[in-house]
Amino acid sequence: MLGARGGWRALRRCASLPRAVRLRVREALGAREAAAAVRVQGWVRSVRSQKEVLFLHINDGSSLESLQVVADPSLEKKDLTFGSAVEVQGKLVKSPHRMQNMELQAETIRVVGPCDIWSFPLKMKERHPLEYVRQFPHLRCRNNTLGALLRIRSEATAGIHSFFQDNGYVHIHTPIITSNDCEGAGELFQIETSREAKESAEKTHFFNVPAFLTVSGQLHLEVMAGAFTHVFTFGPTFRAENSQSRRHLAEFYMVEAELSFTESLQDIMQVMEDLFKTVTSTVLSKCPRDVELFHKYVAPSQKGRLEQILKKKFMIISYSEAVEILKQAAQTFTFKPEWGCDLQTEHEKYLVKHCGEVPVFVVNYPYDLKPFYMRDNEDGPQHTVAAVDLLVPGVGELCGGSLREERLPFLESRLQRLGLTDTYQWYLDLRKFGSVPHGGFGMGFERYLQYILGVDNIKDVIPFPRFPHSCLL
Repeated sequence: MLGARGGWRALRRCASLPRAVRLRVREALGAREAAAAVRVQGWVRSVRSQKEVLFLHINDGSSLESLQVVADPSLEKKDLTFGSAVEVQGKLVKSPHRMQNMELQAETIRVVGPCDIWSFPLKMKERHPLEYVRQFPHLRCRNNTLGALLRIRSEATAGIHSFFQDNGYVHIHTPIITSNDCEGAGELFQIETSREAKESAEKTHFFNVPAFLTVSGQLHLEVMAGAFTHVFTFGPTFRAENSQSRRHLAEFYMVEAELSFTESLQDIMQVMEDLFKTVTSTVLSKCPRDVELFHKYVAPSQKGRLEQILKKKFMIISYSEAVEILKQAAQTFTFKPEWGCDLQTEHEKYLVKHCGEVPVFVVNYPYDLKPFYMRDNEDGPQHTVAAVDLLVPGVGELCGGSLREERLPFLESRLQRLGLTDTYQWYLDLRKFGSVPHGGFGMGFERYLQYILGVDNIKDVIPFPRFPHSCLL
């Protein structure tokens, strides 16, 4: 695809040729000069026919704004309707309207694909609620709000890759099918072939061992962290948590990183904070109109909060301090806060509010709450591990990480108590051959988008929702 500048260089080179230069809507809107022969393809967002002129607005997904097409009424066709796919050829000229830089004076209009407006569930000039378009996972990307979301996802994805690559990280493709349960929660999707599913319980497995969809790429990243000091992965993860709440997804994307030769949680927290601020700044600068749509119609006060957060240093409190804050709170919680119990979403949201609506790092969680791979702090009487969660306003936990237990005797002892020594013998090997202090973290991509855009339901920030009443594509 041609970029805006590249498109116009091609336009100048081809000015003498009879064939019109194809431009995307974004390129046409951003043009600085008129052009005699331009071809634009897209879908009709509005049609307005007057006695002496025909107005169209077409969009191809490259921008939130549509391109206005001005045409002679004789070019109007019966199947030129809202939602139809068209190809328009004509002259790109300066628009007399302040709201748009350029417009297309059509010479020909070809309907490539008609649209039955009576059965099409999206209607012209209607602002459909997210709950409504959620019913049509195969069509909702044609809605302005979801179109904006997908462009934001694309830029955020690119921003995440750029952040890590600019800081010397190596991108690793970790397996999607695995025998590991990284989180230890047992909430896994088990994989079977269609033949295995029909056989009895006493069956041989395709991989000779039970296989699952991954819940995290962390353990595989730790393997790579034995050869590369900075690695990251960004891919799909799966949780078989039977919940239809606004916070849970069965399939989501996870950003994970591992850093070798680090002995401080502060190093991990600094990368978390830098990643959040860098990617968010990138999205705000590259998708201003798309983000504005969410901050205007979905979460009106989110823009100001986000701008303030980007200027402030994130706070740090210990888990023990967090529990004391919760115990002294005037608010009544559904789950009573006690040392040794996991923090619930209601607790996380209160802690952020208590700290002035600034993201908060909570560090040093109880030993028995966390997985076997987290580093023992060897403290007492309240035994903790070097773990950290990043809490953000209105959402709660956004990132989770820790220093990893690099000391072989500590790791052997804990795996033995859990009865996992044989399962993780390969993991113990990593501590026998050139082991170094290291740590890492993970961030749920959809939860990140949910937060920066102020979306209430996390299922509204994924391309295809998984709802009982919607088709599973």
